[in-house]
Amino acid sequence: MKNSKTNVEARQQDILKLVREKGEVHSDTIAGRFQISIMTVRRDLKELEQRHLLRRTHGGAISLDRARSNRSIREDIQESRDVISKYAAGLIQDGDSIFINGSKTALKMLDYLDEKTVTVYTNNGLAITKRYPANVTIKMTGGELRNHIMVGDFTMRNLLEVSADRTFIGCEAVYDDGEFQYNIPNEIGINEAMISRTKHELYILADHSKLQRRENRENSYGSCSYDRQVTLITDSKSDPAIIEKLRSYGMEIIIVPM
Repeated sequence: MKNSKTNVEARQQDILKLVREKGEVHSDTIAGRFQISIMTVRRDLKELEQRHLLRRTHGGAISLDRARSNRSIREDIQESRDVISKYAAGLIQDGDSIFINGSKTALKMLDYLDEKTVTVYTNNGLAITKRYPANVTIKMTGGELRNHIMVGDFTMRNLLEVSADRTFIGCEAVYDDGEFQYNIPNEIGINEAMISRTKHELYILADHSKLQRRENRENSYGSCSYDRQVTLITDSKSDPAIIEKLRSYGMEIIIVPM
């Protein structure tokens, strides 16, 4: 019988073999390969995960080896971001007012301010969920939430009414032609408003995973370049060739040792 225990176990072993070979497989691929319904795929994957043979994902399954590798990569990147955040916090002076955009790395700086008195203007909704000491004043821009980032006309109007000593922003990617990529294109205008109201330095925080070659860019939607001096803060795991090319465009770069 098609759904006998023996056939089900054989099919699940074949699914497991496919996942291990590919590293990660979408449910639609499994359904097509074995001519079964999505509901059957989900049931098989659930049973295999309960036996600790693979990990389910939002769209399918991933092998245990790939899951461990991905976790190791994420931990490595997070370590780099923490190092960058801590270094950037050292650039903030006592009494400063600063802009921070939706970057989690930039927001992390506030954990390393020690006794500095700082006023923070930000459209980063995650700032609401954290507690800061009395010497750190958080002023939210308000606006329409996109993921955890506030954007829109309301945000823009509020930003244009204030100014800050320094700006710290993050991005989705930094390409070796000097352009920056953002997940939410509306944030480009918000960032530009922050920059236009910045009295002194503009810092962009980007770990090594975000420095990419131009040929790897799928499209230019949501990308931009800035018409003022930018200082990029990255970590020592960044590609030296990309660093050299960015410097050839006149970009100042601070490489934080790991």
